[in-house]
Amino acid sequence: MIYMDAASTAPPRQEVLDLVTPLLTSNFGNPASLHELGHQAKRANDWARAQVASQLGVDETEIYFTSGGTEGDNTAVIGGALANPRGKVVVSSTVEHPAVLEACAYLASVHGFTHRLIPVDESGIIDLRAAKDLIDDQVALVSVMSVNNEVGTIQPIKELSELAHAAGALMHTDAVQAAGWMDLAELANHVDLLSLSGHKIGALKGSGVLYASNQCTILPLLHGGGQQGGLRSGTENPAAAVGVARALQLCTEQRQAGAGDSYGPYLIDRISKELEAVAPGLVKVTGHREERIGGIVSFVFPRTAGETVLIELERRGVLCSSGSACSAGSTDPSAVLTAMGYEEQLAHTAVRLSFTRGTKENEISQVASAVVATVKSLVA
Repeated sequence: MIYMDAASTAPPRQEVLDLVTPLLTSNFGNPASLHELGHQAKRANDWARAQVASQLGVDETEIYFTSGGTEGDNTAVIGGALANPRGKVVVSSTVEHPAVLEACAYLASVHGFTHRLIPVDESGIIDLRAAKDLIDDQVALVSVMSVNNEVGTIQPIKELSELAHAAGALMHTDAVQAAGWMDLAELANHVDLLSLSGHKIGALKGSGVLYASNQCTILPLLHGGGQQGGLRSGTENPAAAVGVARALQLCTEQRQAGAGDSYGPYLIDRISKELEAVAPGLVKVTGHREERIGGIVSFVFPRTAGETVLIELERRGVLCSSGSACSAGSTDPSAVLTAMGYEEQLAHTAVRLSFTRGTKENEISQVASAVVATVKSLVA
């Protein structure tokens, strides 16, 4: 089987497993304990925090370890907005992950906030002119993802941050899908809050990072023993922290080496050309053609049923998905694609191929062949 669903979860890296195994077995202490096992755990935690801070180009005191992207998004959006309520308005794009959209909905329903939505164009890029009109001095916080998790489109975070900061609002970005493909230090330089998920980059499930600038105030969602500066109470998890730190190091090494840079363009070009040669209109790439990461490629196939394509691809040895795993089980079309203007029937045909930089070149070629063969067989 060839695994092409890394945007939902990536396979754990062996280098990560080797490093965290002692922290789950022999060196299992609580970092708050004063005996030697506790000291060992604290040293591991401190190392992880220093490494993550280095990767993001921020101070160690600005790094908080979380249970994943959802907790990071919730803490940033809810904690940031409540600490900086101003006119009780939050702004996001229409194509955010549910962890952001539902956090905004919570602020609206429970705390009386207004949630303003920035529209996107047919490639999934936000409308900056609309954003300028929506972000005013009433806005507490703006949250827009760096990379869309379904179509791979990269958002103009620098320009959005300038709009938010000019209005006096906090800027948060969900960088879960950017990790591994973009320079996180550059992203962190533009925002006040940035969230990451460990299992998307080969670390453990249940691990994540929140960068929160020392220049902003965040109200904690979890209350208890006051760990991590009081922002994230709860016994700290050195294995999870070390795992995500090591995974980020490996991501940077692969990105700087250019590993996998050609995979996305190759899949788009080959699948599009070979299917268009069969019959015009068999395939359409979703997302922006240039402003996209290399690790997410999404198509709609107008003359097929997306579920049928997925089943046939699995039969041919390719595991992929139709979109966000957080919408698994839903019969509704992709909210991202419908926000981009796709009709519901066409949105139902979506297939997402997502992969890591460690995917082998011959596997990418086999996947392209499988997709072409599958679609041809279904429209014959």
